[in-house]
Amino acid sequence: MKVTDVICHVLQSKVEQPFTSARGWLYTTRASCIVEIRTDEGITGWGECYGPAAVNRTIIETQYRTRVIGRDPFDVEVVWEDLYNRIKDYGLTGMTIAALSGIDIALWDIIGRALNKPIHKLIGGAHRTEVQAYATGLYFIDMDRLVEEAVEEAQEYAEQGFRAIKMKIGLGDPKLDLRRVAAVREAIGPDVKLAVDANHCFTVPQAIRLGRAMEEHDILWFEEPISPEDHDGYVEVTRALDMAVAGGENDFTRWGFRDVIARKAMDIVQPDVCAAGGISECRKIAAMASAHGVECVPHAWGSAIGLAATVQFLAALPDTPPAFRPMPPMLEFEQTPNPLRDHLAKEPIVQNRGIVRVPDGPGLGIEVDPAILAQYKVA
Repeated sequence: MKVTDVICHVLQSKVEQPFTSARGWLYTTRASCIVEIRTDEGITGWGECYGPAAVNRTIIETQYRTRVIGRDPFDVEVVWEDLYNRIKDYGLTGMTIAALSGIDIALWDIIGRALNKPIHKLIGGAHRTEVQAYATGLYFIDMDRLVEEAVEEAQEYAEQGFRAIKMKIGLGDPKLDLRRVAAVREAIGPDVKLAVDANHCFTVPQAIRLGRAMEEHDILWFEEPISPEDHDGYVEVTRALDMAVAGGENDFTRWGFRDVIARKAMDIVQPDVCAAGGISECRKIAAMASAHGVECVPHAWGSAIGLAATVQFLAALPDTPPAFRPMPPMLEFEQTPNPLRDHLAKEPIVQNRGIVRVPDGPGLGIEVDPAILAQYKVA
């Protein structure tokens, strides 16, 4: 089998109710670069790249496409190394790796379809046939009702059956952050797990001070408390707090995670399969984390393709020994409205009472709906 073409689809949908986080910019659209790889045997694979879609497309079309055409999809890690070495001089992290991730996922999808096996069967097998999902939401929408809207949204997720919720913090007023967290914890009760995500907006002293104040509210983890570049700062925050500290969605490849994991700068690393190097590389990151007693709970954000890839990866991920939190790795199920997530697959991945079934169809286990692809394609 040989690759005959690599096609990038830039998809975009309007956000009906714009929202923001501590990063400060307003989300008014959701966009994604979807990678379609065709072969001479009529098998097509799909992947997704994290980050600005048009940039991903440009990288793939100008740097990667011609090096992938003519290759055997089963040489997926051979292709990975070739593409990585192609851009090593100027692209060790960031968008070049996100673009590579989309290609890697699509090649794994082809392999699974060729063998009529889901990806998780190809990367070690199913440790689980269903995964517990946690609801990511509670962004900042109505600046006049920040506490009330968070409480109402969290209660909705709890009523839907989610047993874990992740909320946004980082409002510029630690007292308001703390009041918001306390109100959500009281609203959902002690049996629903609650994580917080600061989107790296605090300094080290601010993160430690707020983290200590939040500990009484039984926080599952404190995600991205400080800037992702500051690994020394992460060590300080992690050592200072009794709650788990998480991060890593902005790190790339095994080399980007190596020192973070070896130093235990975080209790939980969160590589994104659509960003950190695809399924091939995230397997290595997870293995390295396991060897150091660090938990791996992947980040997920994007379309149905990225969600499916994350579920396949999670199915094959062993449980972390219960050093501080005896539970299998969970699936991040982002809850802001997103038709690229909810409608791009003919049979979308859904949660039922907070549980997501691992698709057992070939490859990613989903089929892309060409009508939806065409509806949201802008380039």
